[in-house]
Amino acid sequence: MDFQLSDDQRALRSGMRDLLGAVFDRDRMRAAVERGGGVDRDRGVDRGLWRELGAAGFFALRLPEEAGGVGLGLPEAVLLFEEAGRALLPGPLVATHLAAGLVKGAAEGEAVVTVAEGGGRPVADLGGADAVLVGGGAGQGPEVLTGEELEAFVAGAVPVRSMDPLTRLHRTTGLAGASEAYPGALRREGALLSAAEQLGSAARTTEMAVQHARSREQFGSLIGSFQAVKHLCADMLARTEPARSAVYAAAVTGDPVEIAAAKLLADEAAVRNARDCLQIHGGMGFTWEADVHLHLKRAWLRAARWLTAAEAEEVLAADLDPVRPLYSGSAALG
Repeated sequence: MDFQLSDDQRALRSGMRDLLGAVFDRDRMRAAVERGGGVDRDRGVDRGLWRELGAAGFFALRLPEEAGGVGLGLPEAVLLFEEAGRALLPGPLVATHLAAGLVKGAAEGEAVVTVAEGGGRPVADLGGADAVLVGGGAGQGPEVLTGEELEAFVAGAVPVRSMDPLTRLHRTTGLAGASEAYPGALRREGALLSAAEQLGSAARTTEMAVQHARSREQFGSLIGSFQAVKHLCADMLARTEPARSAVYAAAVTGDPVEIAAAKLLADEAAVRNARDCLQIHGGMGFTWEADVHLHLKRAWLRAARWLTAAEAEEVLAADLDPVRPLYSGSAALG
């Protein structure tokens, strides 16, 4: 079985990278940081970006063609979300993608949809959302809040400080109960697409570290010639590529256990790679002007969403066969 990307998949990924380079380059990303991030109703530039993504098929990618979608699957969606992670694209991308076909306008990028996961977790980008997905239990589809229900939900929400300047958070109460480890397809697919974003971020910080190591001189030599720096870069690659294999494989199988493993590996790669990238950049890596801290903060935030490390570990542990004693019967007693 050939797991290499097809020519069409490579073209899809390349096209999305080109699109994001045109509509959300570094200058626009930094402008969004200074603006405070988010996708607000009153800010046309953000809504314009959302509509451009919709026109490119980002949200309708997995809808059937007869429903106005592209008719592709999870493997292709993972490639697009990987590129979104590389570019630090803001907003509730995963929730809006999952809402295509459920919420009017989501597929076209005319509606912004976020998700309330429950379990006391804050809701991202609630202030600019046209709808909120509320995850049901296992075997149940998500509930959609719009109109007066949404207005009441937003009115009862309290803004909380976000570590990521591109993601606004609200604390909500009285709607979603404690989350289960795996309450159905909504969080299963959300976890996989979030893992793809983490993969893109891990790959990008690896590239940033290598580029800096090849150009920064210290003590008359490029820092990339120092063994300690080489080891850090090698470790970053050694985390990224297993995570890539796990994410791509989970996208093909759709298996809940493989998705849990993919999220666990991708979260670790994104967080630790960003920290090592910051280390390689030295003092300038800690400054506001550098982009390294933005990848680290977003990676921390994503790691706490959809499926946390503790929840993923529980899913993996539950899949293990029961431990059997090496010996049984009277022989084991002596």
